[in-house]
This record gives sequence, structure tokens and C-alpha cells, in this order.
Amino acid sequence: MAREDMVAVAGGEFLMGSDHHYAEEGPARRVSVDSFLIDRTPVTNARFARFVEATGYVTFAEIAPDPKDYPGALPEMLKPGSLVFTPPMRPVGLDNWGAWWDFSFGADWRHPCGPASSIDGLEDHPVVHIAYVDAAAYAQWAGKDLPTEAEWEFAGRGGLDGKEYAWGDELVPGGRHMANTWQGQFPHQNTAQDGFERTSPVGSYPANGFGLHDMIGNVWEWTQDFFAPRHDTGQTRSCCVPHNPRGAERDASFDPCDPQIRIPRRVLKGGSHLCAPNYCRRYRPAARYAQPEDSSTSHVGFRCVVRIPA
Repeated sequence: MAREDMVAVAGGEFLMGSDHHYAEEGPARRVSVDSFLIDRTPVTNARFARFVEATGYVTFAEIAPDPKDYPGALPEMLKPGSLVFTPPMRPVGLDNWGAWWDFSFGADWRHPCGPASSIDGLEDHPVVHIAYVDAAAYAQWAGKDLPTEAEWEFAGRGGLDGKEYAWGDELVPGGRHMANTWQGQFPHQNTAQDGFERTSPVGSYPANGFGLHDMIGNVWEWTQDFFAPRHDTGQTRSCCVPHNPRGAERDASFDPCDPQIRIPRRVLKGGSHLCAPNYCRRYRPAARYAQPEDSSTSHVGFRCVVRIPA
């Protein structure tokens, strides 16, 4: 596939993670990665549409769930659909995500806000409602791969080692919004000071130091890595720097015999347009989130990499 919309990132060593925010981001430690190419922006609706047209691919959200995979699920819920952010009309407790997420039958990448919506006019927005298997299928078709968490974070930092954000240590330097995030009180009040209430066209904000757009905000992005509640310190020794560490070999919480924990989780990176100062302050390169492989939502997308042979 054409690689003109990819950026070459020279490998190197960097400080991965953070000891100052959410527990799962630590411990911060130095790691290294090899050189690679990475998509300049998240995969857009237009690019994903070309993949679907070429292959006939059907996304996870467009397929009715198999009852065997979801024992105990109500039959009326086993229909194609996906989670759509639906802001409440008034303040709600932040401990109940169900107050702002609605499982919408008929929501998918073509219908990002539900069955009555479309991507007309959103061709240059990131594709959403993408489950892990969908991102992996696109990457394989494109002759690419999904990044590891270490590769993603190295690229996301743009050469600013140890900084809070991908552009420095101030969230809104000089009052300028550097990424598509939430302004106001999440989830009921979005002042949209950055100009967007939901996703934005890719490239709407300044590129980071490597020339990459939307590494922070807009949509969360899938990585290959299984989630672990802390970065692995077993590889860290004073004599060496871990090379492209892969975190967990599998999701440690996954238990195929436990109906409550049946779906492995992968690491998402970058935050989204729903990250707010009062909730989910994950608009930082070190931030990470555990996403079940079978979950698609209106704020999760992806980008791809190509590794450069040594």
C-alpha cells in the first residue's frame, strides 16, 4: 500500500510512563524502540471506506453478537450496534459511565451517532466504532501493523522526553488548544472552546515534533499490547534499557471460565475528545486505558505502523 501519508520515526530511547497521574501509567522507566513508519493521522472514514470497498469487510459492530460469547445476555440486546456518547442534560455522578454511554442498535462506522446518522461530510474525520479485530484487519490489508504501546508513546511524545503533554508542560499554552479535548464540565457541559463537540477533521491541530497529528485527543487509538495494571518492572535492570517492551503477554484478568471477565483487554493510547480536566485526564502521551477487544465506541479509532528492518 502507498506510504506517502506515513512519517519516518528514527528509533531511540525515552522515558515511558509517568509516576504523577493514574496508577496504571507507572512506573516511569527508560525504554528504547527501533525505527518505524507511522501514519501521519488516525485512519479516516475515507480510508476505511476504501478498505471495505476492496474487501467487503464487515466490522464487529455490524454483526449480531453470538449468544455463546455472552452468556446471560438478554436476547433483545444481541443485535448489531455500538456504544455512542450521549451527554446527559444535567450533572450526573462520574462513577456511572452508563449515564452518558448508550448502546445504540445500528451504530457503526458508517453511522457514528446512531442509525439515523451518517459520515457524509465526515470523510476526513477519524473512523470510529472500531473494535480491535477491525483495526487489525485493516492493518493487515494495508501491509502494515498496529503499534506497540512503546512505539505509540515514543511517536506521541514527538521527541519531548518526559514532558506532560505532546507539546510541552502546559495544557493550553497561551490559550491555544493543541488537541481536540473536552472543555467544560464533563459529561453534561461542553463549551467546545476548541471548535468541536465530537470528532474533528484529522490535522485540525498542530503536529507534534515528529510531524504527527492527533496523537492526543480526537479519538483513542488501539495498540497491540495486552493491558496490565502497571508497567512491567521485571525487565528493568540498572545494566540495561528494555527494548520495545510489550507489557503483558496476555491480559492477566482474562479468565475464559469466568463470565464476568471473558474478553481480553488491549491498551488504548492518546485520549479522545471526551477527556476533560474533571474526568479522564488522559490527554497525555503517558496515559493508557484498558479496552476490551470486543468493544467499539464513538471515540475509538486507530493508526498503523510499518517497522523498518534493522
